[in-house]
Amino acid sequence: MDTRIPAWLEDNLRPLDKLEVHRRGLRHPAISVFIVSDRGILLQRRAASKYHTPGLWANTCCTHPHWGESPEHCADRRLKEELGISGVDLEWREQIEYRADVGGGLTEHEVVDVYVGHGEPEITINPDEVWETRWMPLAELEADIAANPAIYTPWLRIYLAEHKDKILG
Repeated sequence: MDTRIPAWLEDNLRPLDKLEVHRRGLRHPAISVFIVSDRGILLQRRAASKYHTPGLWANTCCTHPHWGESPEHCADRRLKEELGISGVDLEWREQIEYRADVGGGLTEHEVVDVYVGHGEPEITINPDEVWETRWMPLAELEADIAANPAIYTPWLRIYLAEHKDKILG
């Protein structure tokens, strides 16, 4: 799916700092990646230094594309930058729009291209981005989110509650 902005519209848009976008709760593009294997879903715990949702568990990788960057390139780039993962074939699953309070007066209002990759790639954590990782079977993850929702990012909770079948089906 091609989600690039049409040229006629892009001429009227301008990039903003992501912190400003989140302060204002503006709608913006994003990507999310789920790497899955027989061990479950690869989760990351966000670094304590992140400006929102620090220390919370999230799906494998999520971020915002650079201005003019394709979602596919962004997903590959951030897997490498955050987790040292490369060479995983990613399959586009769906585009999801959500809005969520992420604390500190910040709001995520994202239009997200979601990708899934399979396998158990070698991981090299970037400590500026990721605190730790773990594999978790889906049923165990859903039970833990129900018991401990505050340790998971709002978007992961939304993805699993509202879009699980399209993402992981």
